[in-house]
This record gives sequence, C-alpha cells and structure tokens, in this order.
Amino acid sequence: MNTLGIVVLSCLLMGIVVGWLAGLLGIGGGLIIVPVLSFLLMKYFNLSLSTAMPMAVATSLSTIVFTGFVSAKAHFKLGNLDKQILLSCGIGVAIGAVAGAQFVSRVSGELLTVIIAVFAFAIALNMLFGRMIVKQQTPNKILLVVVGMATGMMSAAMGIGGGAILVSALCWCGVALRTSIGVSSACGLIIALFGTLSFLLFDSAVNEDVVYAYGYLFIPAVVSISLTSVLVAPLGAKYGQNMNTDKLKRVFAFFLLLVSAKMISGVL
Repeated sequence: MNTLGIVVLSCLLMGIVVGWLAGLLGIGGGLIIVPVLSFLLMKYFNLSLSTAMPMAVATSLSTIVFTGFVSAKAHFKLGNLDKQILLSCGIGVAIGAVAGAQFVSRVSGELLTVIIAVFAFAIALNMLFGRMIVKQQTPNKILLVVVGMATGMMSAAMGIGGGAILVSALCWCGVALRTSIGVSSACGLIIALFGTLSFLLFDSAVNEDVVYAYGYLFIPAVVSISLTSVLVAPLGAKYGQNMNTDKLKRVFAFFLLLVSAKMISGVL
C-alpha cells in the first residue's frame, strides 16, 4: 500500500472512532484527530511540526462541520435549541473561532503542541474528577457572549467542537442541561464553520508544499474522516442509550492523559 493509501485507511478508521465517541458521549473528535493526523503527516509526508500541527487543527475543524450539522439537526428536532441563548452564545463563538484560527497560524508548532496537550490534560482531569455545576437562573446575555468567545477561541485553537468546554460553562451560566447540550452542538458547527473559513480565507499559505492539501486543509483526511464519522455517529448515539457511558468516559479520559503526555514528551 502506498503512502496516501496508508493515511486514507488510517483516517477512515479514525473517523469510525471519532463518530462512535461523538454519538456515544457527545464529544468531538479533535482531541484524537489532531495528534494522530499530525503524526501521520510528519511520518508519511515528511512535514515539519510547524506545518503538521496547524494543518491537523484546520483539518479537524473542517470534519466537525459535517458531524456538527448532523448533531445540531438531531437536537433541533428534540427541541433542545433555545434560539435566544444560541444567538448570544453563537455570536461570541463565531468571533472566538476566527481569533483561535488566526492564533494557530501564527504560533510555533512546538508551542501549539504544548497548548493542546495541556488542554487535553485538563479536560481529561475534568472528565475523571469534575462535577457538573447546574444552577437554574436566567442567563446573562453579555456573559453568554463572553463564554462563547472564550470557548470558540480555545476550541478553534485545539481543532475541537467545544462540547467538552461549553456544556459545563452554559450550565454554570444557568442554562438547563439539555438546552446546554443542544446549544453546544449547534455552537460546535459554528466553531467549525468560522474556524475553517478563517483558515481558508486568511491563511491559505503553509510553510511547506503539501501534496493533496488546499491551504491548511489536508483533503484526503477531510473526506475520509467525515465519511465514516457521519455514518457511525448515529449508531453510537443509539447504542449509548442502553449502556453505562461513565466507564467509557473514564477510559477516554485515561487515553487523553496518555496522548497529552506523549505530545509533551515529543516536544521537550
């Protein structure tokens, strides 16, 4: 099998894992896609870390456009989308996503690796030991915009949909849990759209010539991951209705701890 075939097959398999976790646990796959894809790009296409990392982030964001649309559509049908909350939070998320994408294209690959690893470590600890804080109250619109901006920037910088961050933040702001999940799914689509557009419109040039790439987007990975993740996500959601997802969250959290440790050790 040639180099492209190996990468495509790896991305198809990665899409299955990402789609399954998205449907089962409601989390994006960026924390898997970014480290794995950056490794594949460096190993099989001989890219430097400074090119591979932002390309992995941009590619991850673009795949979330498809899975995010499927998820947001499902929550809309379930009545979990509050238009006013989505409007306030969505404005902040869009601004933050553009800022996050610009940040990624302007920092070194080493620094970006450390930032993503630290965030992955923090999210893993929160999944293991954190408790969901829910306080029912009328959410402040300005606070929702600020929370959206912070989430959008962090998520775009990491190449994730932001669900692991935004659900807890919205609950803390006084939004009901189901509404928080629904709004988070829609905001994940907004993050992916604006983050990807920012990479395409404002940062079309990369540091190295990359075959099969359009700017920062590695097209074979975009197509392969999106294809399998969109097909598998509904199956994961259906399967998750009758099983204990807490154990799977703990397993995934330990996986994130290992990934973050590996990423940091590779830089130091």
